[in-house]
Amino acid sequence: MAIGCRVLIGLTMILIISGTLGEGTCQGDIEGLMRECAVYVQRPGPKVNPSAGCCRIVKRSDIPCACGRVTASVQKMIDMDKVVHVTAFCGKPLAHGTKCGSKSFYGKDQFHSLIL
Repeated sequence: MAIGCRVLIGLTMILIISGTLGEGTCQGDIEGLMRECAVYVQRPGPKVNPSAGCCRIVKRSDIPCACGRVTASVQKMIDMDKVVHVTAFCGKPLAHGTKCGSKSFYGKDQFHSLIL
């Protein structure tokens, strides 16, 4: 049951982000990012270190570009603090001021909501 839920969440995120990415492309494997890393950034659950497969894809992906295409729907499914953890663990930490969805990253594990 839990695996089925993870697959559904991963597929939903792929469909939502892929639809948004049609407007422009981000370098890297967005589908692979969702397939390999979704379980590490989804709500709810503890913050855990990502797999080697997830890190391989993170390292060759344009994370700030993907972050810029995170919709409100996707943001309801993923935990931005976990996104920060995964990217940092994989050796590609988010830069100060990076915007992911409606949140901006301002230092070690600190996201601030943007008021739109």
